[in-house]
Amino acid sequence: MAEYYNYIKSLHLIFVVTWFAGLFYMPRLFIYHIEAAEKTEPQAGLLTAQFRIMEKRLWQIITWPSAILCTLSALLLLWIMPDWLSQTWMQIKLGFILLLIAYHLKTHQMYRQFQKDTFSYTSNFMRIWNEGATLVLFAVVFLAVLKHQLQWVYGLLGLILLALILMLGIRLYKRMRKQ
Repeated sequence: MAEYYNYIKSLHLIFVVTWFAGLFYMPRLFIYHIEAAEKTEPQAGLLTAQFRIMEKRLWQIITWPSAILCTLSALLLLWIMPDWLSQTWMQIKLGFILLLIAYHLKTHQMYRQFQKDTFSYTSNFMRIWNEGATLVLFAVVFLAVLKHQLQWVYGLLGLILLALILMLGIRLYKRMRKQ
């Protein structure tokens, strides 16, 4: 099975990219869905119906299958390289993956609400929610690439700094929209 390692790793990376594409775009569709519902009829009805279709296709055809295939290929890689499980970088990475799965499941719950045109969130909240996947992506990529070279304190400080920059960007965008 080790001779197939690079093929499995390549597939894993492709599924990571497509999973994150769905996780990045779904909250953006939620933002548009919320803002469309605030418009007057008939525009609101037409737009929200279109966003439900787009959300359904993205979530069911791209995001969920990519998440499943990413997870299966990751498990296969760990089966080939079981020693990774004893390494600190992998244990921390798996912790972030658990956060990503929780993020995915919460987004799924939101998706189900949006399919019913139930809006429990503001567009501003969804802009902030959208950055959760970004933070996990940064952490996972740095852990996977740097492994033992990464000094955890600097990595944590970098994630905090990135989160602050993202929040400042969201605030700046909100101000620009009001003007």
